Amino acid sequence: MKVGTLTGGGDCPGLNAVLRAIVRKGSFHYGDTFVGFVEGWRGLLENQTMVLDLAAVAGILPRGGTILRTSRTNPSKRPDGVETCISVLQKNAVEVLIAIGGDDTLSVTQKLHEKGVKVVGVPKTIDNDLSGTDYCFGFDTAVNIATEAIDRVHTTAEAHNRVMVVEVMGRDAGWIAIHSGIAGGADVILIPELPFDVDRVAETIRQRHNRGRYFSIVVVAEGAKFSADPQHGAPVLQDLGQDEFGHARLGGVANILAREIERRTGFETRAVVLGHIQRGGSPSAFDRVLATRYGLAAIDMVHRGEFGCMAALRGNKLVSIPLREALSRNRTVDQEMIDVAAGILETPAGRDPGVG
Repeated sequence: MKVGTLTGGGDCPGLNAVLRAIVRKGSFHYGDTFVGFVEGWRGLLENQTMVLDLAAVAGILPRGGTILRTSRTNPSKRPDGVETCISVLQKNAVEVLIAIGGDDTLSVTQKLHEKGVKVVGVPKTIDNDLSGTDYCFGFDTAVNIATEAIDRVHTTAEAHNRVMVVEVMGRDAGWIAIHSGIAGGADVILIPELPFDVDRVAETIRQRHNRGRYFSIVVVAEGAKFSADPQHGAPVLQDLGQDEFGHARLGGVANILAREIERRTGFETRAVVLGHIQRGGSPSAFDRVLATRYGLAAIDMVHRGEFGCMAALRGNKLVSIPLREALSRNRTVDQEMIDVAAGILETPAGRDPGVG
């Protein structure tokens, strides 16, 4: 069988491990051949391909990024974009397409499925917010990197009696913020699920100083929202425009929050924006194994004829679920995890749970 594959959306540690697993099992066990479409949906629209064989995937397991490269191209925004994708697949004699990406990439995959294309999805979102699966590869690496960064700013914060505001990824879900905040011993954790009041954040920091703790660490997700906003919780944005899927390019919450904390408390406050550091470099051992399992599951799904579906981790088992189910909603931080954070943070009476 001839199988096409692509990686769409933001890059993520573990993408190469998925590709390697797909090609190795497909070649050794099923006798498949592969073609890779470079730069995500752009490559499919423009018929830009590369050979994806055993030689191409040799040695890529520990590499970050993706050998296929990626983009945030949206075929649905192009005239006859979906039909062009179908035509290019036919020209390349591709029988099945494996698409590796988040909700945007998989939404296009679902549209191809509705047009009769045989597709299989692999979930990839560093924010860990795709519904239907417990964990996405890349998330563990991002949390490890963020936790190490928090550990490092602790020493500077303590040495200079500073408040350090660390901004991590998380557009609509605060999984990275809450995991790294707990692991890094943050004093305040701010996530998109719970709009925050700057005055309450400042009061928490003042109370720490009154107890003789003259520094504080604040971890904030990039999509965190001010509760006092007239829209009842709008993300803190700089004017960075939108991508082709209509998402605002977030950024700037840490800088704005740091300024407001210093203004309210008088304590010296600095912002650290981790940004793309979280998604770059080599994947963790956990993510290498998880990504490999996803790749193996995807090629097995192809040969079981489970089209229009996505590989998903449920507990410790890889299962197949409909793409429509995976795209039904975002997977946000649950109350159990919020309670874990609330249990270790300073949470005065009347404070929203989970916001220290």
